[in-house]
Amino acid sequence: MYFLYLDDSGSAANANEHHFVLGGFCIHKHQIYHIRKYLDDLAKSLFPQNPETVEFHASHIHAGYGPWGAFNKPQRKEIIRRVLGALQCRRSIAVSFACAIHKPDYPAKNPVEFAFEDLCSRFEMFLGRVFHQTKEREKGIIILDKTVYETSLQQLAITFRQSGTTWRTLANLVEVPMFIESTTSRLIQLADHIAYATFRRFQRSDTTYFDVIRDYAAVLPTAVKNWFWEPLSRV
Repeated sequence: MYFLYLDDSGSAANANEHHFVLGGFCIHKHQIYHIRKYLDDLAKSLFPQNPETVEFHASHIHAGYGPWGAFNKPQRKEIIRRVLGALQCRRSIAVSFACAIHKPDYPAKNPVEFAFEDLCSRFEMFLGRVFHQTKEREKGIIILDKTVYETSLQQLAITFRQSGTTWRTLANLVEVPMFIESTTSRLIQLADHIAYATFRRFQRSDTTYFDVIRDYAAVLPTAVKNWFWEPLSRV
């Protein structure tokens, strides 16, 4: 079983932002523990008195909101880079997915639904590649941060499962997406960082955090590296 954790960055309704991003990563069920422990240990190193209350929210860290104001700007940037470092934590290989929608190019499209359809399709393609390489039929579940999009995306997922996306049928997604609070999930917090890094890359031409993802991808096995880049180049 593979889990695809997703979060959004940017506002679908904000006309001053030309991009909307849905992004995150997928990981096999047996490897979830290692990423969670990496992030828990990072929280303990930063806030040893109350690590369980720490939420790694990339935009808040970048801006120095709340408890993150105790760190200076270079320190906050390094914290975001360290969170993204979970993608290469030992004994687990996570595969990044992201879809950046340039909203002015698709005025008739709902950017949230458009990005979600793209990533559903690519997750299905990834699971097909896993089967081709290993001959093991793996299923997938999508988990997102709890947002106002919950009802519409669940209904959209049912439609995709019944009639497929624009690009392919979805044979390996076993359920409608699940929505959980980011405060309770280190893995959603990592997805938030991936989405934020991608958003800043496209909205502000700032590759500070995106380059970290790219550097980590460069050392992954070829089969995984290819899957890292394909989802980022679609739209």
